[in-house]
Amino acid sequence: MPDPNQPPVPRPDAAVPPVVPSHGRAVGMPVPRRGPAAERPRRHPLDGPQHLPLRPLWLCRACGLTWPCAEARLLLRVEYDNRRLDLAVYLSGLYYEATHDLFRLDPEGGPTPRELFQRFVAWGPYRRPALALPPACTGRCRTA
Repeated sequence: MPDPNQPPVPRPDAAVPPVVPSHGRAVGMPVPRRGPAAERPRRHPLDGPQHLPLRPLWLCRACGLTWPCAEARLLLRVEYDNRRLDLAVYLSGLYYEATHDLFRLDPEGGPTPRELFQRFVAWGPYRRPALALPPACTGRCRTA
């Protein structure tokens, strides 16, 4: 029976530890990932075209969908992470410019202002109503 105070003797068939070269990474071992931030959306993608609008059509340069596409929305949210009011002002300005551009391209069959509002502004930061609406009048209401 082996002595519990002695270190275990390696078996001859045990895996040999990898050789560590001078640059610090073990040979034959997988390269570690860059961490959780590697998957986070970046302001400037490393490869391929950026998700920016192709004006005056307002289509995404990267994926061809109507801009802002889902990726562009994610990138804008990350870029304006702690400045929600700035994002709301920026999106409102884009809404105005897109309304102008798209109306000039097709005054008859272009998107409606409501559709453009949904596309550019409604997905942005949470908005509260400026004033609480009065309760609905049911039955006898007095008017002054």
